[in-house]
Amino acid sequence: MLSVTVVLLGAWLTGCNKPASKVAPPVIPPVLVAYPIPHKVDEWDEFTGRLGSRETVEVRARVSGYIEKVHFKEGGDVVQNDLLLTIDQRPYQAVVNRLRAELGAASARAELASGEAKRAAGLAATKAISTDTFETRVKTAAEAAQAVIAAEAGLQAAQLDLDFTQVRAPIAGRISNARVTAGNLITGGSTGNAALLTTIVSFDPIYCYFDADEASVLRYRRLFKEGKRVSAMFEPIPAEMALGNEQGFPHKGKIDFVDNQLNPATGTIRARGVFPNPDKLMLPGFFARVRIPGNGEYDAVLVRDSAIGSDQGRAFVLTVDDKDTATYRAIKLGPIIDGLRVVREGLKESDRVLISGLMTARPGLRVQPQLNRMATNTPASIRSPAPSQP
Repeated sequence: MLSVTVVLLGAWLTGCNKPASKVAPPVIPPVLVAYPIPHKVDEWDEFTGRLGSRETVEVRARVSGYIEKVHFKEGGDVVQNDLLLTIDQRPYQAVVNRLRAELGAASARAELASGEAKRAAGLAATKAISTDTFETRVKTAAEAAQAVIAAEAGLQAAQLDLDFTQVRAPIAGRISNARVTAGNLITGGSTGNAALLTTIVSFDPIYCYFDADEASVLRYRRLFKEGKRVSAMFEPIPAEMALGNEQGFPHKGKIDFVDNQLNPATGTIRARGVFPNPDKLMLPGFFARVRIPGNGEYDAVLVRDSAIGSDQGRAFVLTVDDKDTATYRAIKLGPIIDGLRVVREGLKESDRVLISGLMTARPGLRVQPQLNRMATNTPASIRSPAPSQP
């Protein structure tokens, strides 16, 4: 019995002297980090609009008559002062001939009356004629001179009517179809009853009209007062435009007009951009997207979108401090530039931002940062750490 007790006691003492099993050290997850890219940002605000012609003219007849000939090619380009239509000139030419003859007769009478008045002046000086006769001849000469002026004015008016029988292009541009063909009688004049013959629109440059909302307008005025942005109400500002089937904003122009009041029904104000159109491929009425400088120029940093998380609608990133500890950092986002996201507030260019390994890191956790480049492409895979030695 004693020998059994000694054996059990020895076994127990042997068990107590056995070394305890080793505890594995905590795993430090590897992550990729990169420095934000400093960038001077000039944000743009985008609006939708419609293209419009810089000049649009409704060509109407100034005189009545029969259309004799249509000279232009429908849908073609015309140059200012090109002959478009001809109205029958014969009635107007006849009036010009008659008034030219009347002017000649009036000039002859005025010349005769002027000579008689001069002779009467000499006779009146010698008392050879009465004062009444002298005054009558002087007044007759003056009346004849005024008749010449009236005849000249009548001839000029008739000549204008004759010239108006040749309808010419008031501007350069592209012409529509002929609304009235040869042989038709048209009504002319300066009233709204004058016949519409065709229309002409200019294409180069071309306008883009759009409506800016009240909130944006108020923001622009605040930035103007702070000296951070130029106002289009006082001087032109740059603008960029794209048609409905174009990517980016390939057309460069400027805003040259802002209306003088806000539309209370829509809460918007009308503005206009002007853009070169040398190939004349942009037509009035096209839908367009136009953008203008928004918040003024400011300093910001750029990070890739994959580094940004969302916490109840609030954007954040994880940064790594000098002790290699992940830190939560709330940020304020801006637009995308060259594939990277603008961070307006919350980051400095010296911060190390986690760009990969976000699923294994959390705020307060120590990590193994591996420096990478802040680029739009997918980062290289994270190198696995060497296995820990026992």
